[in-house]
Amino acid sequence: MKNYVVKLKPVPEPRKDCSLIPVALTDETLEERRQKILFRMRAEGLERLVVYSDVEHGGNFEYLVGYYTRFEEGLLVIQADGTMSLVLGNENLNKAGKARVQAAAVHVPVFSLPNQPCETPKTLREQLAAAGLEAGRRTGVAGWKLFTSPYEDVGQMYDLPAFIMDALRDVVGAEYLIPAGGLFIGENGARVTNNANEIAHYEFAAALASDCILDAMDALDEGVPEMVLGDKLNRYGQHNSVVTIAASGPRFLKGNMYPTDNVVKVGDPISLTVGYRGGLSSRAGFAVHNASEMPDGQQDYLERVAAPYFNAYARWLEQLHVGMEGGALYELVEQVLPREKYGWGLCPGHLTAEEEWLCSPVRKDSKELLQSGMMLQIDIIPSVPGYGGTSAESTVALADAALREELHSQYPAMWERMQERRAYLKDVLGIEILEDVLPMCSTVAYLRPYLLDHSGALTWEPTEAGSPPEYRD
Repeated sequence: MKNYVVKLKPVPEPRKDCSLIPVALTDETLEERRQKILFRMRAEGLERLVVYSDVEHGGNFEYLVGYYTRFEEGLLVIQADGTMSLVLGNENLNKAGKARVQAAAVHVPVFSLPNQPCETPKTLREQLAAAGLEAGRRTGVAGWKLFTSPYEDVGQMYDLPAFIMDALRDVVGAEYLIPAGGLFIGENGARVTNNANEIAHYEFAAALASDCILDAMDALDEGVPEMVLGDKLNRYGQHNSVVTIAASGPRFLKGNMYPTDNVVKVGDPISLTVGYRGGLSSRAGFAVHNASEMPDGQQDYLERVAAPYFNAYARWLEQLHVGMEGGALYELVEQVLPREKYGWGLCPGHLTAEEEWLCSPVRKDSKELLQSGMMLQIDIIPSVPGYGGTSAESTVALADAALREELHSQYPAMWERMQERRAYLKDVLGIEILEDVLPMCSTVAYLRPYLLDHSGALTWEPTEAGSPPEYRD
């Protein structure tokens, strides 16, 4: 493994480069998604598939239907021959005709909000039967969660509301129901890889989140209220994939997660996060100009936390490639940023889509291969006792030669943005990524640990053989 020195020095900030032109999913992409699910149903011997949606857990439903059910629960029922039914409440019944798949609408008022009209005389069980569910048919049930605990009977775990599961058991028979979230996510799930159209669709949001985080970083100064920073992060009415964070000082006081009128003070730890469908950007550091303004006991924050984190981040980027085992990427981070010492508790990287965290092949001893079409969040979160945190979370895509050619030919403007981002990483930050790694936004690896110093960022430079990694100002 090559040796590098992490340096803090003035560098030009990356260019804000969101196109501001959302890319729609094509009819061809939606049909491809439908066929991917039908193929997996046949492979699993499923005669029916029930896909759940609500305001927070609609990714699998939206993957096929094109929208999620906002206020209410909803179900998509798929038969093995491709016939589909949408089971919808009052607020979403009129959206059935807007779906990206052809599906009959079944009205279920019990899915509606409290005290709305509930005049349809059929029971939920009768309505599920009308949607195509039958007793004795092998039926998959997909919520949003992929249960992977080795200490639970995951073959009998469902994440749908109890009143829906009770009805499904009565209509189909408990012995014929099978957890089916793995059709969508996890190893071999349909959603873990993306075609060129999907990557372009998600790149808009990843780049927007990146531009917003850069605007917030540039606006950060002593006396600026958190809500002003929050206003920089949320943009154009786009749907957030996570709660937006703009926090100066201790986070989540008295359970509050949202920006307040609290103002930035010199020495405060800073957390900034915004996510849209397709990508999240996050930054953590301190509201200081240099080490002398750091809180007592944390003057060595750069050497102790930020520089080791950046070293691991850069190695993550440089080693990432199509065909790599997820466990190998995990072990790389463990080697250069030992979990026992640096306290990171989650997978050091995960897939993203509509949900900020889709699933993760980057696990200890994972044999899952990183595939062309995957979109990954660089999500390494150190937690060192006595020190504030650091973060430069961003999104990259993996693409083999065939997919790169499709991206280049079908979305040339996006391709040029990706090449400019690659050049910035190499020429400015010193990080040289492999050909099949495509930055989804301009701020990948751009980390300003002293956030009141708007010019100073961390870079990565080779050092003499045999020398340990180090930090230099």
